[in-house]
Amino acid sequence: MNPALWIAKTGLDAQQTRMAVVSNNLANVSTNGFKRDRANFEDLFYQNMRSSGGQTSQTTTQSSGMNVGTGVRIVSTDKQYTQGNLQQTDNSLDLAINGRGFFEVSLPDGSVGYTRDGSFKLDGNGTLVTSSGYPLEPQITVPDGAIAIDVGNDGTVSVRMSGEATPIDIGQITTVDFINPVGLSPMGENILQETAASGAPTQGTPGLAGLGQVRQGFLETSNVNIVEEMIAMIETQRAYEMNSKSISTTDEMLRQLNNAV
Repeated sequence: MNPALWIAKTGLDAQQTRMAVVSNNLANVSTNGFKRDRANFEDLFYQNMRSSGGQTSQTTTQSSGMNVGTGVRIVSTDKQYTQGNLQQTDNSLDLAINGRGFFEVSLPDGSVGYTRDGSFKLDGNGTLVTSSGYPLEPQITVPDGAIAIDVGNDGTVSVRMSGEATPIDIGQITTVDFINPVGLSPMGENILQETAASGAPTQGTPGLAGLGQVRQGFLETSNVNIVEEMIAMIETQRAYEMNSKSISTTDEMLRQLNNAV
């Protein structure tokens, strides 16, 4: 195969993947706690036809070499953990982390997941769970008959019972952080899981040791910027068109060569 055709083909593949990343960002613009993804490119290996510094005479050397690249590929996608906007909902079970950290939840297979989505609900037992029914860890169970739930900025949970003037503490919400949150593996359902790249979670009290505070009655919105994603979409489209043009131009050059021979 003509090298130019192969190089342009790798460009088409890379831009298709980037478009999928951009499309996923835009699709999740209204997803609570969603963090936008960024596609990272790297060039492929080079064909070294002539090395730099080669001897051209007894007293002179080659000032530059001849290296022809073989294309490009997507090497990784990174989640951008910038803070999303805090949207006030006035729902006592909506919680947002203002700063670093993740809520810890228990998954059905016994493993642990992490999320920035604080749109919690109560299940049939009064336990605080995610929209998918995964219980918050450590578990918080609201007693029957509670008329109000209060969550402090430090994660302290208390309830007010009918006929009681003094609130009753029922638990403490903790959050966790990672050395490298970009290394977390997204699993869907707004859940991320630990990997070797993320490092082990460090649990702590919200507002202390660099962890963000918990804000009751707020939800963190997606950090996707629609304007930036639209610009990225246009860039991707133009790059795809240029790689397609490279293929058609190379094909025309080969056609002219065949007709001339």
